[in-house]
Amino acid sequence: MRLTFLGASMMVTGSSYLLEVGNRKILVDCGMFQGSKATEALNRQPFLFDPTAIDCVLLTHAHIDHSGLLPRLCKSGFKGNIYTTKATTDLCKIMLADSGHIQEFEAEIANRKGKRAGKVATEPLYTVEDAVSCLTQFAPVPYNQKLSIRPDVFVKFNDAGHILGSSIIEIWCVENDKTTKVVFSGDLGRSDQPILKDPTYIEEADYLILESTYGNRKHEDYDKAAALGDIINDTVERGGNIVIPAFAVGRTQTILYYLHQLLKAGKIPDIPVFIDSPLAINATDIFMHNPQDFDIDAYDMLYKQNDNPLKLPHLNFARTPEESKAINFLKEPAIIISASGMADAGRILHHLKHNLWRQEASILLVGYQAQGSMGRRLVEGAKRVKIMGEEISVKAKIYNLEGFSAHAGQDELVDWLKHFKILPANMFIVHGEFESSEAFAALIKEQFELPTYIPHYGDSAVINGREFSIEGTTVTLVDPKVQMMHDYLEQLESDYLELRKRLEHIAPDGDGKLPEILDGMDKARKIIRKTTEFIANGK
Repeated sequence: MRLTFLGASMMVTGSSYLLEVGNRKILVDCGMFQGSKATEALNRQPFLFDPTAIDCVLLTHAHIDHSGLLPRLCKSGFKGNIYTTKATTDLCKIMLADSGHIQEFEAEIANRKGKRAGKVATEPLYTVEDAVSCLTQFAPVPYNQKLSIRPDVFVKFNDAGHILGSSIIEIWCVENDKTTKVVFSGDLGRSDQPILKDPTYIEEADYLILESTYGNRKHEDYDKAAALGDIINDTVERGGNIVIPAFAVGRTQTILYYLHQLLKAGKIPDIPVFIDSPLAINATDIFMHNPQDFDIDAYDMLYKQNDNPLKLPHLNFARTPEESKAINFLKEPAIIISASGMADAGRILHHLKHNLWRQEASILLVGYQAQGSMGRRLVEGAKRVKIMGEEISVKAKIYNLEGFSAHAGQDELVDWLKHFKILPANMFIVHGEFESSEAFAALIKEQFELPTYIPHYGDSAVINGREFSIEGTTVTLVDPKVQMMHDYLEQLESDYLELRKRLEHIAPDGDGKLPEILDGMDKARKIIRKTTEFIANGK
């Protein structure tokens, strides 16, 4: 048996793993790479396998970093089933089509610029039509039932508590009359989160592929509803908007739940709340059509108390571009929830553009912010950011409430591991930035005395029972530390632009030396730009 790591290796994106059992080839997840230009360039590289040879796909959940390359996989010749839960199937119907629309839009923009520069036309990674076609291959399966997907391969989907429909996947592989059990954690959620059930405990495995998004830190223990209420009240008192970049699936619904509770308790004013994301609007509707996956509290609220936990008195849905634009002309404070959650793309950019420079506004980040993302730069204290080609001063209050994350913290991951009765022979630590994975691997060795391995992109584990060996990758990627340098250089250029403007403003006529100083700065900027482009191209 062979397990090859095709993504989420020393990074929190692009999850994909190829499991080969005899002549069977099973793909677990097929995620899109998101983040910097260098990372996103991986989406256009050829697959490290023949798509036509894949027997089936097992999908842990609907987030695009786990599902986003499925349309490209099907377009490239994959004809098998995509096994996943009903709720994940429902969510993928809207999320993959939305992703296809984004691919078409980005290709159109690139071609407008490229045409003027005489460049060759760019094809979209895939289209809306490709995404819709891919959906015909989805095969919904129930939680907690052991299924035979091949004569020698059995699987079971368990609730991961991360987003609606998310799964931990157990796989039993029979090879040479020997059964080996491999468990993929997917993205593990947190206990006692609104709406969702707690992550399922697994009791045994021979091998565990475990996420480490927060492997090097714990979530702060605090009253999230109270913290949210304090930020809203403080911002309303200043007369500003509360802008919340939130993932359309999961985080938006969690925020709605807390707002519902705060309003019901009279702890925040009844101001307008806008959901400005067609995807989030559709996802909220899918949540309401899958109550079988709710935890007991949310289920009872809905059916015993007739109290919809996702509804608010003045909840507005901005479905059209015109409705979205109108939000920015409101004269009274409002709560604006919009995608994307890392503030990288989508309608949230327009709201940041209109609110970041306002001292009375608040920007509330409620999820993981990947390296290179706009959200990460704001968390790290950027004074100026570039949005749609325009330099924007950051004057708004920036809040980062990590406790809203749908990923288990370090202590929660350890607690989940403690429920194993038969520990794995090895744990492969994935889905984490290198520092996070490295720290978590060290902690596992210390607490459980278990071997761990942090795979590189393209590494393979050759497995024989509870013994294995690693075949190192031959694929060359940008080193994670070099990627950090790339992100730093991008911010450095932004800081440069601000400094240059200030110098010109302070001494417009100069003392004879200013032109020389500015010329030197321009030369330095060219070096920064060339270095950034060099890294972005994977050199």
